[in-house]
Amino acid sequence: MARTDVPLSVLVGNGSLADPAGTTIDATNDHSIGVAATHPEEIIIRVTNTHSSDHTVTIKAGGTNPPAWRGGQGDLTATVTATTGVTWIGPLSSSRFLQSGNVLNVDIEAAHTGKITAFKVPRGT
Repeated sequence: MARTDVPLSVLVGNGSLADPAGTTIDATNDHSIGVAATHPEEIIIRVTNTHSSDHTVTIKAGGTNPPAWRGGQGDLTATVTATTGVTWIGPLSSSRFLQSGNVLNVDIEAAHTGKITAFKVPRGT
């Protein structure tokens, strides 16, 4: 099945951004974040948890070399605490996490409910 896309919310250099609603977590299909116009080093991911149990979010290590020549270091996992938990992940290394097609793949543990939001941090502002 196709992963559910998480659009980038671009932070505004020397400005402000209203808190985006985020994308509803899809624990069945997982998520992808397209980074064709940027780099994982400029991405920060916010994951919330509204379920009554802690849940794990996994940033998948990249595939073949290229693009992810350090993909052998493995996945990155982060725990989001129960009910009102919020976890921030990133910035991430292109050489470890970038997948073919310029995406980041994010796996969600079964029963996890909440939101996922990807933020792009602008350079040079």
